[in-house]
Amino acid sequence: MNKTIGKLMMAAACLLLAPTADGQEYRNDTLRLDIDLDQRPDTVIFDKAKGIIVCKLSTQGFREIKSLKLNFDGRQSGIEKKGKGFTYTVPHMRAGYHCDFAYSKALKKIHLIGMNRYEFGPANNDGSGESSVNLLTDSYSGVWNYYDMENSRLVEMPAIRRKMVLPKTYLETFDDKIINQYISRCVKLFEKEKADRIGQRKTSFHQD
Repeated sequence: MNKTIGKLMMAAACLLLAPTADGQEYRNDTLRLDIDLDQRPDTVIFDKAKGIIVCKLSTQGFREIKSLKLNFDGRQSGIEKKGKGFTYTVPHMRAGYHCDFAYSKALKKIHLIGMNRYEFGPANNDGSGESSVNLLTDSYSGVWNYYDMENSRLVEMPAIRRKMVLPKTYLETFDDKIINQYISRCVKLFEKEKADRIGQRKTSFHQD
């Protein structure tokens, strides 16, 4: 098995098999951290019943800053501290993604700074791998695999690195649309790279 896929499957299994107490599927996640960097604790809440992320910043009088409504797996999705901000995680059985947020002192807003995703693909792992996009630098990087039908083996393609510009997104404008845009572009990059590699192989075969 491809090493990258093995690591991803182990990580996803740990998340999906983690014990969840009965009746706790929609327990809110709450973080206490200094996200606005004023040396006073702020609060970030993932309200699973309402399907929104809520931030209360000390620099803004702890008023509620809310995301738009989100679709998620109620049992395993959540928020965690990451760097000076937090990450929103949605794991599924064979795919999942993370969205990273941080505070902009210049804009005085919490903004989406990056996303990453993984896929296991179908049983033969075609289309499996992982990618990330840095929204501060508009940089995309993905490592993907395709299944070689002729030789019955999984092939890891060279890393795909491209410029990817997505709409500026802040917590109050954040919903699944930006995630779906990222996934859609990511899939297109994979499909093009796969088609190019298969085409090159066929051309080389005929020339030989």
